[in-house]
This record gives sequence, C-alpha cells and structure tokens, in this order.
Amino acid sequence: MAFEVLFLIGRIIVGVYFIMNSYNHFKNKKAMIEYAKMKQVQMPEMAVPFTGLLLLLGGLSILTGYQTNIGIAFIAFFLIPVSFMMHNFWAVPEQQKMIEKVNFMKNMALLGFNLMLLLIPTPWPFSFI
Repeated sequence: MAFEVLFLIGRIIVGVYFIMNSYNHFKNKKAMIEYAKMKQVQMPEMAVPFTGLLLLLGGLSILTGYQTNIGIAFIAFFLIPVSFMMHNFWAVPEQQKMIEKVNFMKNMALLGFNLMLLLIPTPWPFSFI
C-alpha cells in the first residue's frame, strides 16, 4: 500500500507539472508564439496551442491514470521536437548555451521518466478508468 500511495503522490506531482506548463502555453500564448517564431518554428500560431493541448491531455492522463499509454505518447510527442527545436544548446550563442542545455537535459529526463511509466502495468493504483 505504501508503494501505491507514493506512486500516486508522484503522479500528482508530475501530472500537475505538465498541466501547469499547459496553462502557461495558453496564459502566455503571445509571448510563447514570439519565442517560437524566434526559434524558427513552423506555424507557431498553431504549434503553441497544439503543444499546450498535448501537455494538458498528457498531464491529465498521468494525474488520473486514464488512458496512460496515450497520455505518455502525448508527452513524448511534445518533449522530443520541443527539446531539439527550442532548446538546441549546440546552435545558440555562448551566453545562451547553459540555459538551453539545462532545459534540454530536463526535457530528456522527463522523457526518460515517461518512458519508464510504460513499464508499470495498468490500471495504475488509484486510477480513474
């Protein structure tokens, strides 16, 4: 039972993290679009809300335990291109390298964590299914 409660606490933390990042995509949409334009993202007016939706659906899936494989796919579909397009530390001026590298590595760690979730049998403890 202790494992199940700890797993639930972890799910809450991670799910809320992705949901809050989704909220940021919509709350700061204009600034996010401008940043995406600066990073030469194609169709940033569509990309920013779309990635916000991926974060929202993926975060809700992890939080609730509902359709977790699909939610994990949404998170991966967000993390992989965003990491390489938005946090390409190898292609930025020296003064920006550290912040972009930190964000890139954070995203890779989140991706690794989400892939590990695929190994946990479903339904997860305390899931809404």
